[in-house]
Amino acid sequence: MSSKLIILCIGLITPFVSCQETASDPVTSEQVLEIRPRQDKALSGSSFASSIESLELVQREEMIFNAILSGNLPSFLRDLVPIETSLTIEDTAYSLTFFVMPDYLSIGSDDDHFLIPLTPILAQKIMDQFGSILPTRKMVDLIWEASEVKLTPAPIPPSANMVTVEVFRDHNEMVREARAELLADHPLGSLVSGHKKDVILSNRIASKPDKVIIYGWHYPHGEPIQPLYSGHVNWYADYSHGVRVVLHECLLNGTMVGLSEILHDPLLYQLLSDETGSMETTRYDTAPSNYP
Repeated sequence: MSSKLIILCIGLITPFVSCQETASDPVTSEQVLEIRPRQDKALSGSSFASSIESLELVQREEMIFNAILSGNLPSFLRDLVPIETSLTIEDTAYSLTFFVMPDYLSIGSDDDHFLIPLTPILAQKIMDQFGSILPTRKMVDLIWEASEVKLTPAPIPPSANMVTVEVFRDHNEMVREARAELLADHPLGSLVSGHKKDVILSNRIASKPDKVIIYGWHYPHGEPIQPLYSGHVNWYADYSHGVRVVLHECLLNGTMVGLSEILHDPLLYQLLSDETGSMETTRYDTAPSNYP
């Protein structure tokens, strides 16, 4: 099965896609999300940040959603990276490969892109459009372990401004400078972690549907700053939050299956989740009424 078949046949936005590959083609390690091509007139990351700086949350997220759907993403995010894991469950060996964006969602070009924190409401809407899913805590750990680039977290002192675009921009510049020092050996498109907390899937979503679940921001030695946390409302996003796109389709013992199917399974969930029990829901509620 070809990488194009994997990407193009899973219910992405229909105007962009076609399914012409044969099932006999081999799966490769280079997965490409079918996103609209970035237009020459598209705003740079810094210009986009300026354009949303004075907007209220709902209007800001509408602008972000429209920018992403229009294809205003850097090219290096479009090539997905395979993450491999394995586990023996009840005497059966399982090998699983899932595919992730090499960095968190950002808007702009390769030369000027803006890492954009999102509420889980908007993050889920984007996952739905891309035929994707958010990671679990275990998947975040696996991604960090596999990352070529492990950036050192750069926290900003807590304040009321940490949810503003101004602070988003400040942190984006801190990450950009740290990443620039490693570009010679690890160019854009290399798997990178350590610079954001993840908005994640968790068993807690079922019992706390009005909350965002976050985890991660690993130090270089592997310890995360943020343990599994569900204390913020689901319209909350601060500068430290990142959204990692994970392709919904994965390879389980050589067969394509959906990640949500695995997370719902009473045995196989252990491949992707280190919480107790299978996951009742694998998505956040996207109703507009979730916003304040």
